[in-house]
Amino acid sequence: MTSPVEPQLAARPEGALPAPMDPQIREFVRRMSADASQYPRRDTVSIAEGRDIAEKVRAPWAAGGPAMARTVERHIPTRHGELRIRIHHPAGQRMPGALLYIHGGGFVLFSVDTHDRLMREYAHRAGIVVVGIDYTRAPEARFPQPLEECIDAIEWLAAHAGEIGFDPAQLFVGGDSAGGNLTMGCALHFRDAGRQPIRAMVLNYTGFSTNLYRDSVVRYGAGDYGLSLHMMVWFYRNYLGRQEDFADPRMNLLAADVRGLPRACLVIAECDPLYDDSIDMVAKLEAAGVDLWARVYPGTVHSFLEAVSIAEVANTAFDDTVRWLQQHA
Repeated sequence: MTSPVEPQLAARPEGALPAPMDPQIREFVRRMSADASQYPRRDTVSIAEGRDIAEKVRAPWAAGGPAMARTVERHIPTRHGELRIRIHHPAGQRMPGALLYIHGGGFVLFSVDTHDRLMREYAHRAGIVVVGIDYTRAPEARFPQPLEECIDAIEWLAAHAGEIGFDPAQLFVGGDSAGGNLTMGCALHFRDAGRQPIRAMVLNYTGFSTNLYRDSVVRYGAGDYGLSLHMMVWFYRNYLGRQEDFADPRMNLLAADVRGLPRACLVIAECDPLYDDSIDMVAKLEAAGVDLWARVYPGTVHSFLEAVSIAEVANTAFDDTVRWLQQHA
């Protein structure tokens, strides 16, 4: 039985004008663009320099926000070597489970540092342990290595739940953009293996396909809404090493059989090149009988949750997701 889906979830007709940005989100985009303009374009410098620029531009938005009762970092084993995780324990843990949050960044950029505020917001608002993972990024690790590392991290967390302090039957997994893609890829793996440690998925403005010939890419991909077609091509060039990887259903999720997946919460940005991907995935999950909740947030752009310090709509999206998590604990 699927959950009610917001009525505005409908693909926009080809050639439709871009939707207007929420004023507070427009200010977020303006500030982010102004900061980024101080540096070279990330694809024109080395990968290391590009990552350093991305961290600097994102740093003001990752700062501030809720204080945690305790934050622990450790390294965990995977088939590809050790990875850093960050565990946030909120003051007043109200949910028995944990949320593994997988950061976005086109599989190339960002880290638990750029997404630290997002993780702390979920931890504080839901009263849940939140774990972030620094999977190995492309091009050092091409598909499917980051996916395999996330799979191994889920296995490790489930096995060490008692030590960390959460119920392993209540392990939620989520992420934004590339992190949402990795989240669903993990769920597909465990479904096919006949054991599903993931209780439910949080999918924030996720890239569900490798098809860049989408109307929403044309409408919102020029760069003035944040994520650009240019950057998406650069991400794929670094992450997908072989032509067949573009069609692999673990990456091109709109080509996957999604029957039997855990329930899902989809946070959809209206002014996002990935908008059409999300609309198509909602229809696909519904047709497969997957329990889901989805909402389009008007006037929002890719990465809008990072604007939580200045944008009411970002706060609304956090609270909506937290209510959904609590309903399914």
